[in-house]
Amino acid sequence: MADPVDVTVVTSGHDVADARLHREVAALRRAGLRVEVLGLGDAAAGPPGAATRTTRRRGPLGRAVLAVTLPWRARGRVLLSLDPDSALGCWAAARLRRRRWVCDVHEDYPSLLRDRPWATGVAGRLAGAVARTATAVAARADVTVVADDHLPPTGPSARRRLVVRNLPDPDALRPVRAARGVKDAALRAAYVGDLRTSRGLRAMIEAVAAAPGWQLDLVGPVAAADEDWLAERLSSPDVAGRVRVHGRLDPVRSWQAVAGAAVGLALLEDTPAFRAAVPTKVYEYLAAGLAVLATPLPRVAALLDASGGGVLVADAAAAAAVLRDWSADPAALAVVRDRAAAWADEHLDGAAETDRLATAVSTLLSR
Repeated sequence: MADPVDVTVVTSGHDVADARLHREVAALRRAGLRVEVLGLGDAAAGPPGAATRTTRRRGPLGRAVLAVTLPWRARGRVLLSLDPDSALGCWAAARLRRRRWVCDVHEDYPSLLRDRPWATGVAGRLAGAVARTATAVAARADVTVVADDHLPPTGPSARRRLVVRNLPDPDALRPVRAARGVKDAALRAAYVGDLRTSRGLRAMIEAVAAAPGWQLDLVGPVAAADEDWLAERLSSPDVAGRVRVHGRLDPVRSWQAVAGAAVGLALLEDTPAFRAAVPTKVYEYLAAGLAVLATPLPRVAALLDASGGGVLVADAAAAAAVLRDWSADPAALAVVRDRAAAWADEHLDGAAETDRLATAVSTLLSR
């Protein structure tokens, strides 16, 4: 007989290497709960301590089938959904199977679709309908978890709404913090997250191209729309050998790959989804003791002003100018890095955030 399971994390769209998934499972495990994960990718990249089962990534129709069928494979007494389509599947399965359901909403899905080039025409209308319906249904969950105060659903319709911010996991960042005092042979910048134009992929590479002596580590999956451009750009003489693309890695391996970096890049475009948000990577860079170079999104600007841990730049040219300045004055760069680490030590406690989720889930299991 299979071991009993308290919580099943269900995702039809996320790789099991996803950092938020790992943080949430770690908190559930700290609370003594037995967890399984049903998702995409390589099961070996799943969170430690969880029984992870995966399937291959599929197209839109296959993903829709997964969203409906995965909740019926779940053994947990509580279902935890991570994306809008699996939220719909978990809502139905939880009601019919008499399970508890926790819905994790970590992005403004309708706004995010405006950042997706494929979300036009019929496909865009269908995706928008799913996103709006999922947001409405999420309010009916036993617990609705949101990654930020501004994210829907809001108001009295969300009967139990719990904010669990995307604050960093100090264990995952330890390799970068440990490398702060080690002199690297080359000045290095880093980015950890999804790689696409709107998230600054092209701007980051152009910035490093215009800053001699700097190298760049990119960790994360590359959007299909940017793959050809990236391959051609990396073959150009001005960046050849200076930019390393590591692909998707689990959280610990992601930060191991960038250990020794001095600067974290967050050159996101001013899209509707990004404008009201603080990208997780900015918190992570600060906690890792990296100086942050970021575009002036309102909340990012306020965060860097409060912490003193970074510089705002309008575009790739401005980012390159700052990198060149730091090349010429390493002491100035060290001051910014020290401010970042000191502020993060005082203000960021990722474990406390996710532990509140674990407490809410444990309460559901006790009823």
